[in-house]
Amino acid sequence: MTFTITASGAAHEAIERVVPQLVADGVAGRLVAGDATLWGEAAEAEASIRLGWVEAATETRGLVDDIEALRKQLRLRGVDRIALAGMGGSSLAPEVITRTEGVNLTVLDSTEPGQVRRALRDGLQRTALVVSSKSGSTLETDSQRRAFEAAYREAGIDPVERIIVVTDPGSPLDADARAAGYRVFNADPNVGGRYSALTAFGIVPSGLAGVDVRELLDEAIAALPEISEDADDNPGLMLAAAIAGTRPLRDKLGIVTDGTHIVGLGEWAEQLIAESTGKDGVGVLPVVLEKDAPELAADVADLQVVRLVGSAREAREVAHGEVEVAGTLGAQLLVWEFATAVAGRLLGINPFDQPDVESAKIAARGLLDDLAPAAEPVAVDAGIEIRGTQDVALDSLEASVDALLAQLGDGGYLAVHAYLDRIGQPRFERLRAAFAARTGRPVTFGWGPRFLHSTGQYHKGGTPNGVFLQLLGQPHEDLEIPGRPFTFGQLIQAQASGDASVLAEHGRPVLTLTLDDLDEGLDRLLALTGR
Repeated sequence: MTFTITASGAAHEAIERVVPQLVADGVAGRLVAGDATLWGEAAEAEASIRLGWVEAATETRGLVDDIEALRKQLRLRGVDRIALAGMGGSSLAPEVITRTEGVNLTVLDSTEPGQVRRALRDGLQRTALVVSSKSGSTLETDSQRRAFEAAYREAGIDPVERIIVVTDPGSPLDADARAAGYRVFNADPNVGGRYSALTAFGIVPSGLAGVDVRELLDEAIAALPEISEDADDNPGLMLAAAIAGTRPLRDKLGIVTDGTHIVGLGEWAEQLIAESTGKDGVGVLPVVLEKDAPELAADVADLQVVRLVGSAREAREVAHGEVEVAGTLGAQLLVWEFATAVAGRLLGINPFDQPDVESAKIAARGLLDDLAPAAEPVAVDAGIEIRGTQDVALDSLEASVDALLAQLGDGGYLAVHAYLDRIGQPRFERLRAAFAARTGRPVTFGWGPRFLHSTGQYHKGGTPNGVFLQLLGQPHEDLEIPGRPFTFGQLIQAQASGDASVLAEHGRPVLTLTLDDLDEGLDRLLALTGR
């Protein structure tokens, strides 16, 4: 077995009750055969063009020789650093793959000026850039590409020798890149972005960075027979039942890395599950947890814990009510995709669309077209500007945070969104556990704007019980976007404001704090949690 799953408590009961029905309905065999009717008539059109991920590993294997040849060519030219411009599934999968294999990949999944500047500055002379965009029109990725093109030219480097494009055939980026002479890898258009880990989007940047992607694909191929059979021990069906079959539904899924060799799988699974299931007012909210997370000790009734452990031989006796999964990286990627798709059937939703992701993009574009100054803050407390919905933006930081958390109901969650440099400001992730300890409720942490392409779907389309804390920095050192009438600083501010406005339109409480001094601001927020 390339993937094992063990469960107890409510998850075990769900597996015992749900899997036999899935088997009786022939769900595994039908899914692998490409049956688009599994999710109902309303989803059939979308599902019919979104099931290519099932055979993606086999199809992508045909690219490996070209990837390895290009990697060799780049190395002969002295290019040994790969940067990746991509958002959501286009960046999270390669990040998991390369980190797990101990291979360096510079992931640029932000419009924060400092993070962009760092990616441009560090070793440009020996850097090639992979530009990944399924639609070929992703604003963030286009802006990052423009910045690299200008930097290459300024350094006397021909961008054609350094830029590699991954996109769907026929996309605007596909046409432009080929016209410019860039090397282009096309991905299967019948695979959605968050299911694309084993397509060119995951494999090209990882392979160019130095990962043995052939082995990774073989691991996934080896797992395919395990999830294809309609049997009670099908690990994909079992995981789907544990995710979406508990009664009552435990609609928060705590993902804990606890012994696995895989690095960052929780963050990748988070975007896969949240964007796939968070719609029509229902869904499962993934919460990436530390091994000592407060939620684990609080016995949160609506939280289902899944631990990512080592091999089955190393797995301990499963703690009551928890699930443990183990497997190779390729198997994990495929089984989680399979289980998420089946979870959509159990929840009665279409796991392949993302109707609420576009709303924040439209709002941000509208703000960029206008480029009006930010709305005046309701108050300024020791250098922290306070904005937000009327019920939470008050005259002090403490009062505002208290008002936001007061709206956190018994079944609710807090989402902290930091529109900051995630490489330069990792300390902000400490807020997740700190607020969880104070509230006794699940807390998610997302780096903006990358979460807009993934978990942002759940926040607007999923169960309407979230409250939202946005954190921004003052744009003290901005960066131009070549050929655009706005800067990176203006872009990230517009993305935050756009998302806040859409959340408010959906009736979600939003508190936006703009920190003049990031270290002092973080310390003040931690103090409010008692940490």
